[in-house]
This record gives sequence, structure tokens and C-alpha cells, in this order.
Amino acid sequence: MSDQMTSVFFDEANELLDNLEGNLLALEKEPANQELVGAVFRAMHTIKGSAGMFGYNDVASFTHELENAFDLVRNGKLPVTGDLINLTLQARDLVRNMLETGMTPELRAGTEQLVQSLHSYISAYIPDEPEKLQGKNTIPVPAENQTGVPSIPGEKFTWRIIFRPSPCIMQNGTRPELLVKELAEMGTATVLAFTDTVVMLSELDPERCYLAWDIILTTDRTENDIHDVFIFLDPDSKITVEKINDTGADWTKIGQILIDRRNITREALEDIIREQKKIGEILVDHKVVTQAEVDSALAEQNHLKKIVSMQQKNAAIAGTAEQATGQTIRVNSEKLDQLIDLVGEMVTFNARLGQIAQKSQTSQLTSLSELSERLVFGLRDTAMEMRMLPIGTIFSRYRRLVHDLANQLNKNIELVTDGGETELDKTVIEKLSDPLVHLIRNSADHGIELPAVRKAAGKSETGIITLSAKHAGGFVLVSISDDGGGLNEEAIRNKALEKGLIRPTDELNDQSLYELIFLPGFSTSNSVTSVSGRGVGMDVVRKDISSLGGTVTVETKPGKGSKFILTIPLTLAIIDGMLVRIGSQMFVIPLSNIQECMKFENAQDIETLCPHITSRGIYLPCINMHKYFGMEGTVSGKRQVVIVNDQDSRIGIIVESIIGNHQTVIKPIGELYKYNAGISGATILGDGSVALILDILKLSQIIRKLDRKEK
Repeated sequence: MSDQMTSVFFDEANELLDNLEGNLLALEKEPANQELVGAVFRAMHTIKGSAGMFGYNDVASFTHELENAFDLVRNGKLPVTGDLINLTLQARDLVRNMLETGMTPELRAGTEQLVQSLHSYISAYIPDEPEKLQGKNTIPVPAENQTGVPSIPGEKFTWRIIFRPSPCIMQNGTRPELLVKELAEMGTATVLAFTDTVVMLSELDPERCYLAWDIILTTDRTENDIHDVFIFLDPDSKITVEKINDTGADWTKIGQILIDRRNITREALEDIIREQKKIGEILVDHKVVTQAEVDSALAEQNHLKKIVSMQQKNAAIAGTAEQATGQTIRVNSEKLDQLIDLVGEMVTFNARLGQIAQKSQTSQLTSLSELSERLVFGLRDTAMEMRMLPIGTIFSRYRRLVHDLANQLNKNIELVTDGGETELDKTVIEKLSDPLVHLIRNSADHGIELPAVRKAAGKSETGIITLSAKHAGGFVLVSISDDGGGLNEEAIRNKALEKGLIRPTDELNDQSLYELIFLPGFSTSNSVTSVSGRGVGMDVVRKDISSLGGTVTVETKPGKGSKFILTIPLTLAIIDGMLVRIGSQMFVIPLSNIQECMKFENAQDIETLCPHITSRGIYLPCINMHKYFGMEGTVSGKRQVVIVNDQDSRIGIIVESIIGNHQTVIKPIGELYKYNAGISGATILGDGSVALILDILKLSQIIRKLDRKEK
């Protein structure tokens, strides 16, 4: 089997496992929700079928055990409890490990132990069921000529299954004849194959399917059971399941098959019905049959006409569905990264072209440059949108984390998410995963109190951790808050004194005190557990967020809870910027931070590092970038100030001159600038020179510190 097909299987299996985890956690809160039970069953059924198809028989057999258990849940024989959810979550983790590493001796022992635990759980409610399941713990392989008499007694119905596989179904790894055989196992089946599209042997493509099937199935299974056989069917294949009335079923079977095989037309069928109506009247007049018998036969034939009409409607709907199919495709993330790199090179090339056009003053070249700029900007926006993902794609995975932490810590914790539709660059989202894990673990362990403590404080015994996101200019604010006891300032101060981080005489404001928790090795826990106590976590958060060009701030209220706010740039690839000159060096200020530009007219403060200006009636602190970077040489008295915003306040950046807008392709800076506060990256200009990108968030922190010192 090709590597490409195997890769598709792994992608889809991992996606199903992620969805399975989310559905299980939701089912734990709503154990009576049959839709969630069905979703869990279908996910395991799909994993079983696809794993068996791709040769992962150990995964298929193991998942089959879980499928059997949730089949009992679907039928109302087995209840959903926390124990069943935990067992299934453990099984989900084992399946993922089996797909990643194969069946190791450790995993085999783990799966055997879990199957025993699952059987013990089932036997507690249905004593004889585990013995019945012993014969069902392998994937059934249908025999070539199996009659398929059902083994479970019950009320039987007759179904008509119309199976129209797509020509490319076998290229996706699906064997349609096995699906038909699996249906035949459910009961007594009449199978009709349509061969009218089969081509000459010389034109036959072995990877294409030329057959279609109609199956008339009498079984005690439900319609859902029939649909489950086709749960892994590709979207281009069509399956229709219709229940046939008990009376006159033979009319429906024969008439419908004749129509489908084109042995009779709809018009001919209607002629027959009209003729039979006349014959019926004659037979009734001669008292050969009763009017009721004639009406019953005609009603069944009218039912047949309705089926024909329904099929035509289904065909129209299928046509619409076919138009919608293929609106989304899977693209390897590496290809998207390569696309962004190429777009970045085109942006740089376009900047150089624009510079040449401006110098040459040639109208034709200027026109081409403007056209190129529009095309490149459109390509840039489209490429960037392709890389944007909703942050909710990582929010969902933390439900399992909170579930496991609550069990470990003997606490009642619920995770609430908000703003999952907020979009971020996929690279940023990937780098956010670890910091969010550490912050959630911190909230669960240090923030949320034990149920008895919460109850004594007049709170609900269930603690709430809220994970939210929202846009703020060119940034996204991600906050992790809890309704716990808040940061223990006394414990933080005592631990800092114990480690020698502060002196007893030091006077720290609240924010400075909170900053101590981000130091390496700092922890207020008195003991080391599997969750916390080693002082590794919060320093990782600060380091990872800083590497993204973001910041972490803390808000807390004693007895009310804490909030950690992460300020993250939307993208790490291409931004709109304003090119400015400071001394002889070019710099870029992100356009999303800029509010306005104005002249700097405070002549007496021309050489001050942190002067002030009045903008729209507000007294704003500024920073003299020429003096801050320690640039040599004198400068003219004419300066300009760029007013920028950093979340909730404004500051001024004093520069020599403003050049204009610039498409900025962000490049990483080397070790030389690694510890130079105020610079977040670099970009290449049209003439090949390098411009540094100013870090507005870092500069705002510096300005505030300078402003406090001067006061």
C-alpha cells in the first residue's frame, strides 16, 4: 500500500482519536445523550474498519472490544459512568501509541489488562455478556458463500440498500465487495449487481470500480447498524437505505429492480398500473377478488411510484452534494511554509522593483511595479489566510488535561472556553501549546481549592478554569483564569526570601512580586508531586511567549482567583510596517501598533532619553530612540514622534524621519541582537540592506520603568 495512502490513514485516525476524546469528555457530563453515544460508537467503528483495511489488525481487534461495549450502551443495556469514560480514554491513548510505535510488549500487556477491566465493568451490569463477547473479539471476515442468517432474535424488517460506489473507491483503500458481504451477514439477503458500466477487458483499469449493487435485506438489525457498515465510505460514493413495507414487499423488490436495470421504464410501469386498475374492476365485478385486495395491490404499486420519485429527488440532492464535495483539501503544512517563504521572497523582490521604478521615473516601469504590488499583496493575503487556524483547534485538547488533573488532585474542575474561533498563524498556535499546558496545570494545582475548602468559603465545589481568546489590533490576547484562591503573596515573598532572590528590606509592588513566579526553579509547593513542585513550568511559559514576541501579565485577587494574560502577535511571517530612520539606520514599526504620527516640538528635551508630549490632551511618555540605541553623531533639531499603542495605553517613539509604509518579511535576528531589548526581528529592504523591527511591547515596558524612575 502506498506511503501516501498510509499517511492519509494516520491523519484521519489521529483526527478521529481527537474527536473521540472530546466526545467522551462531553458524554461524561451528559451520559444520557444518545447522539454522543452514537458519535463515540461511529468513531471506534471507523477506526476499527480503517485499521483492519490497512493491516493494523491489533488496533482493529482492540477497538472492536470497545465497539462491543458501546454497542451495549447504544442498546440501553450498559450505563455510562465515570469508570467507563476513564477506561475508554485509556484505550484511546493506547490506540494512539499503537499507531505511533506499533504493538510493543508493554502495549500488548496494557491492552490485555484494559480488555479485562472492560469485561469486568460489563459483567457488573450484564453478568453473562463477557462470555458472549469472547467469540466476538476478532474482526469478522465474511465467508465467500455465507448465508448470513442473523443470530440475534427479534423483530425483522426488510430493507433495500442502494449502493453506488464511486469509480475511485478502491484507490482510497476500500473494498466494496467486502461491504456487501458484511451486509449479507446481517440477515437474509438478495444481492443484485449492476454491470452495465463494465468496459472491455482491454480498457479495464484494475484500480477502478465498475459495479453497483442493490441489496434486499431482511434482518432484525436497525437502520443505524446498516449505515455503520458504510461509515468509512468516501464522500463520492452514494448509499441509500429504504425500509420496505411488509405487505406487497415482492412488488417493490421486483418492480424497483426492473426499473433500475432499465428493463422497464417509469411510463411503462404507470401503463401497467392503469391496465391493472381496469382488470381489477372486471375481477371485482365478477367477484373473483374483493375491492380491498385490489386497493391493496394498487396502493403498493403507488408506493413503488413514490420510490421512483424519491430516487429522482435523491439524485438531484446528490448532484448538489457533488458540487459541494471537494471544497476543502488536505495540504501538507511544510508546503504551506514553503509557500510563505516564496511569498516573502516575492515581497522583497517587489520592494526592490518599486525602488528602481521610483528612481527611474519611467511611467511604464512604474505602472508594472504598481501592478506587481497589487498581485503580490493579494497573493500574500491569500497565503496568510491559508495559514490561519482557529485557536479552538488547541483549546479542545485541554479538556482531557483538566479531566485527568481533577482525578489526580481529587478536585472538581470544569474547563470553560471562549473565543475559539479567534484565528492565529498555525506556527504561533503550535508554539502556544506548551505554555498553555503549564498555565492550566498551575491553575488546577495552585489556584483551584479542594472541594471542602471551596464549600467552606461559600463557593461551588466545582472550580472553573476559563480559557479565552480575542483579537486586540495586531495581537491576540489569550487568557487563562480560575476562580480559586488567587496568588498567595505571603508564600511568594517567603519563598523568595528563602532562595535569596530578595532582601527583607526590599519593597516590591504587586506586579514585581508576581514576576518572581516566572524565575527558574521558583515554586511555592512544599512537596514535589507528579503535577508540580519542581519550579519548572512558569519560567518555560515566559521563555516561550517571549520567543513569539509576546508578553505575560498577571492579575489576581485574594479569594477570587487569578488570570494570566498572554499577548501574542497574529503572525510570525509577514506584517505591514512603517519604515523610519533613526540616525543612519532604518527601522520598522509594526503598522498595527501605530495610531498617529506628529512632529516633536519640545526643543528643550531634544537630548532627553524619556521626554513627554501632549497628544489630543493626553500627557504621554516617549523614548528617544537615537539616545536609547547610543547612536553617534549629531542630529538636527527636527524630529518626529510615532504614537503607538500597547494593549491599553499609548506611548511615543521619537525618530529622525518617517519614510513610509513597508511590507515587512520577518527574519530571525542573530546572536548579536539576541539580548538587545526593543528589537524583535529584522527584514531585508529593496536595496538589499537590513532594517531592524522594533518591539513595541518591550519598549513600552522600558518607557514605563524610566518614567517611574524620573518621577
